[in-house]
Amino acid sequence: MDLDELRAVTAYAVTCAEPALTRYERHRPGDPRPRLAVEAARDFAEGGPRTRQLRDAAWAAQRAYREARDTGQPAASEAARAAVAAASAAYLHPIAKATQVWHILGAAAFAAHAAELDGSEEPPAVTPAPAVIAVLRRYPPAPPGRGRAGELLRELDRRLRP
Repeated sequence: MDLDELRAVTAYAVTCAEPALTRYERHRPGDPRPRLAVEAARDFAEGGPRTRQLRDAAWAAQRAYREARDTGQPAASEAARAAVAAASAAYLHPIAKATQVWHILGAAAFAAHAAELDGSEEPPAVTPAPAVIAVLRRYPPAPPGRGRAGELLRELDRRLRP
């Protein structure tokens, strides 16, 4: 996988995660960690290097996800997971394992799940660029499990494959 493909996958994940940020911030005002993760991912997608800052931002958003989950804020927790997925898209591994589909489509699945949990409209579907579809096709279908977000991931995965 080349760097341009990795940037395309990350750009797609960022576009999917962005609508979830306002949902997270509505439930947990004053916590910038998910937004910082998406911004770091956007910087990479737009040509910046894969830095420790990106990895640290992903881990910080992961902590935000857990805190929201542990305080009974499921929509906020799934929105934070969308941000984690956007930042971790930059670390998609070229070994073709089904679990890697989460790096490609996870931000879309988590953002959709956050919208469902929040009782609002599902975020608008984002059509991936052809480069993202080409990368997705190198991997096996999305794996089973992971609850409703996993169902949404597999549904999206099926729609994007011929």
